Amino acid sequence: MTAAAKHGFTVNLSILFGELPLLERPAAAAAAGFTAAELWWPFGEQHDPSRAELDALRKAFTDAGVRLTGLNLLDDLSGGARGTVSVPSERERFRANVPVAADFAASLGATALNALYGNRIEGVDPAEQDALALEHLVLAARAAHGIGAVLLVEALNGAESPDYPLLWAAAAVEVVEVVEVVEVVDRVNAATGLGNARFLCDLYHLARNGEDPAAVITAHADRIGHVQIADNPGRHEPGTGELDFEDLFARLTAVGYTGSIGLEYRPSTGVSADSFGWLPRELRAAGQRATGQRATGQRAAG
Repeated sequence: MTAAAKHGFTVNLSILFGELPLLERPAAAAAAGFTAAELWWPFGEQHDPSRAELDALRKAFTDAGVRLTGLNLLDDLSGGARGTVSVPSERERFRANVPVAADFAASLGATALNALYGNRIEGVDPAEQDALALEHLVLAARAAHGIGAVLLVEALNGAESPDYPLLWAAAAVEVVEVVEVVEVVDRVNAATGLGNARFLCDLYHLARNGEDPAAVITAHADRIGHVQIADNPGRHEPGTGELDFEDLFARLTAVGYTGSIGLEYRPSTGVSADSFGWLPRELRAAGQRATGQRATGQRAAG
């Protein structure tokens, strides 16, 4: 896959190497040739895990020589949640989680925080949820800016996440644009508008939802802050489905995308180490590429 040589890769340790205990996954990734990894929020419903838990996970990464490139804010995906940004009942836990997640991410060199929008809640006005989401995304963008990172907003697919409101690339990009340009005043009366919100372009979710990933890359190149991949159908490694990754990687290069590509798939055989044959070992090390890139006030692509 020659087009892959133009990109760096980061492996999502919340879905890959899931057959191992969490603390063993960074070392397993390193053994497979990877030097960078990303995570969904790894502490379940705990919004403020103990120092011992944080230190243990941090040590697992540093001992393995693997850099954490991106981290989800509080989400507990295993429980069916799709983020907490817009969920009124999660307001206090989300706000408490932001500095904890940002500090942990910064300690391992991460350059992106991913804030999943959250499901629609029965009986709650969607406008109320959207207003809360904007408040929380601004708060998260400020925290990301404070560690030199970008804030990612992701579209999911309706088949797997029917209650998630951002089901199309354009919907996620619209939220990014609002966060980027609107001036919102927070509790300390500090105006935001940091320009560090970005679109997380997950090619699997786009394809599963019926969008054309190639067209999305072209249309929203200047908003893309990170790319994640899995083949469709199946959400397995490239080569198991219908997506033309050689073309998609080439398109990302053509539009100027220089960030990492996150491997966020389920291995087709259930054994993660056996699922990387499509990616030559010499291409697995991330080098100097970074998820989301450092936030400098410039867009990540285009």
